[in-house]
Amino acid sequence: MNLPLKGILPALVTPLHDDLTLDTPALEKLLAHVYEAGCHGVYVCGSTGEGQLLDAATRRRIVEIAARHTPPGRQMIVHVGAWSPRESQELARHAEQHGAAAISCLRPQNTSFPETLEHYRALAAVTALPFLAYYFPAQAGGTMSLSELEQLCALPGIVGLKFTDYDLFTLSLLVRQGKTVFHGRDEMLVAGFLMGACGGIGSIYNIVPEWFVQLYDLACEGRWAEARELQDRINDLIRILVSFPFMPALKRTLDWQGLPCGAALAPRIPLTAHEDARLIAALEALPGLPKV
Repeated sequence: MNLPLKGILPALVTPLHDDLTLDTPALEKLLAHVYEAGCHGVYVCGSTGEGQLLDAATRRRIVEIAARHTPPGRQMIVHVGAWSPRESQELARHAEQHGAAAISCLRPQNTSFPETLEHYRALAAVTALPFLAYYFPAQAGGTMSLSELEQLCALPGIVGLKFTDYDLFTLSLLVRQGKTVFHGRDEMLVAGFLMGACGGIGSIYNIVPEWFVQLYDLACEGRWAEARELQDRINDLIRILVSFPFMPALKRTLDWQGLPCGAALAPRIPLTAHEDARLIAALEALPGLPKV
């Protein structure tokens, strides 16, 4: 059954052993953690999953494991962006073969807008899956105008965007045109919902998936004051994490919770001993932060 794309989808972290190979039991534990919290699906091998730093064989393995551990009625979206367009296309075909609900892809670095359109056009053509373009101007490709985003979404197969930006005016205009838009800024997800986003895809969901599911439910019920209070709780956690190198701090927080995830991949550098001690002290002082 083709379910509508919506809801809370953690941008799943990729757990790694000390030798930087995939930690399959830890990945299975993380999947169980987010699904037991009520998440509507997962988004794998994106920027939070360090997908473009992983080899293609490992990425395929992650998809296969996530597919096996995704319950009926939940959805797996696979980020297939890679340095090589051919590799992206191969990953897209593999995602389709393993039950993905949709594919997604960051804008390639250092490409003009016509080059970006052609890249997305070719990628969308290799599968019948819905395609969410991944708009993250702070990380890849720079800002696009509303007109450019409209042209992008008009390509065959592209149904909308993972929209990781603060420009909620543009987000709302795309929603009003019938596009599927997931908001990707965890620190203002409640505002994304207010402006019409159909769901959220984000990093912090790995740590407190139940908080984000509750935020989604409150937004669906129009209980905005309660949703804002919960967003403030989430943002207390985010303020801690962004005061450190983010990916190492995110993975270390999951380790502290009882969800081993290993180190962040190079070129990211590990936390220093001093940073690690400060992070753990801040987490332990944060009220209500769950452990597994």
